[in-house]
Amino acid sequence: MKASMFYRIAAVLLLLSAVGHALGFRQSDPKWGVDALLGSMRSIQFTVQGFNRTYWDLFMAAGLSIDVFYIFAAILAWQLGGLPTVTLALMRGTAWAFALCFAAITFVCWRYLFFLPIAFSIVITLCLTAAAWLSARQQGERVQTAPRP
Repeated sequence: MKASMFYRIAAVLLLLSAVGHALGFRQSDPKWGVDALLGSMRSIQFTVQGFNRTYWDLFMAAGLSIDVFYIFAAILAWQLGGLPTVTLALMRGTAWAFALCFAAITFVCWRYLFFLPIAFSIVITLCLTAAAWLSARQQGERVQTAPRP
């Protein structure tokens, strides 16, 4: 497989993650017994740097920020998947940083979340790692097979 295919797979999974997170992060099951906590988060107000906020506001800001980040990451992965091999080889620092970022996200998911985000983050990390590795390798093969002037 080519690096571009792994980037495109990661992009689709990132977009699905963004949609799933946007639809699910505000949901709660009455069986969890957190209704009183959620009510407190929504009703207790405080002033921070001149703004009147609740913990629910902070929770929403964090959750929506994750959605925006996943959408950006999906666009970035899709764009990387469309770049020529030569360009990808020049961007290996970015490619590896992207993969390492999602490795860290995988750890956070494993430590604090549950099966679905853990599974998605593992597959995304594997795709981004494979793409970073393959883009450098494919460029190396291209240089070795190029005719000398």
